[in-house]
Amino acid sequence: MPGIYLDDLDLRILGMLQRDSSISNIELAARVHASPPTCLRRVSKLKEAGVIQREVAILDYAKIGSTLTAIIEVSLDRQAAEDLVEAYICAEAVVTQCYRVSPGPDFLVVAEVADMPEYDELARRLFKASSNIRNVRTFFSTHRAKFEANAPVGAISLAAKRANV
Repeated sequence: MPGIYLDDLDLRILGMLQRDSSISNIELAARVHASPPTCLRRVSKLKEAGVIQREVAILDYAKIGSTLTAIIEVSLDRQAAEDLVEAYICAEAVVTQCYRVSPGPDFLVVAEVADMPEYDELARRLFKASSNIRNVRTFFSTHRAKFEANAPVGAISLAAKRANV
């Protein structure tokens, strides 16, 4: 899969924005040792290229109400319908992540629900009605030790360099 070339300045900008995308362009420029116009131009290009998809706020759900994190394995009878099942799962607002995986189940889904009754409603809505769902297995998080929204830019850079060798 071809990618976009990112130089050292691009990687420094991305790393800084991953830590805090709310900083001003002037502060970003100072932190990455570039001029503000250069930073603004680089960030604009990274957004246009789709490298920066969006900027979001990461919430601490424990501070706004208790939640239950459900980690769900979904296996299908017929893999030919993966696209439809994926779209159906991803349309649920409480689904925060959805991955096609291999080997093992076909999907790994993460959902944030208020409590067990809400999970039960979600499971019935998503999985009971579908004739293509062979198996569903759910794990409930008892403690989240770490959550990061993005992989470190250095790891991405190293993987890209290895792929180009």
